[in-house]
Amino acid sequence: MKLSETQIQEELTKLPEWEYEQDSLYSTFEFANFAESMTFVHEIATLAEERNHHPRITIEYAYVELALHTHDEGGVTQQDIDFAHAVEQLVREPDVN
Repeated sequence: MKLSETQIQEELTKLPEWEYEQDSLYSTFEFANFAESMTFVHEIATLAEERNHHPRITIEYAYVELALHTHDEGGVTQQDIDFAHAVEQLVREPDVN
């Protein structure tokens, strides 16, 4: 079910690196080089296959932009929010060992 703008804005308070625009969630990730960008894209592809939810991925050398949108619902759903949180855990949150 498509989330309301209010629900999306509430969720974005927990996802400060993400933005909402044109019925999609967006975030850009910066890496040291192209190889690191591609490693990240591979990790995202694995996550997407596990969840059967596939983001739009734009790659420009050391930058990768992800856009999340549930096409069947015509906007952002809880599935997109959950995917964004999974990406944050994968990339931005430090390992605790």
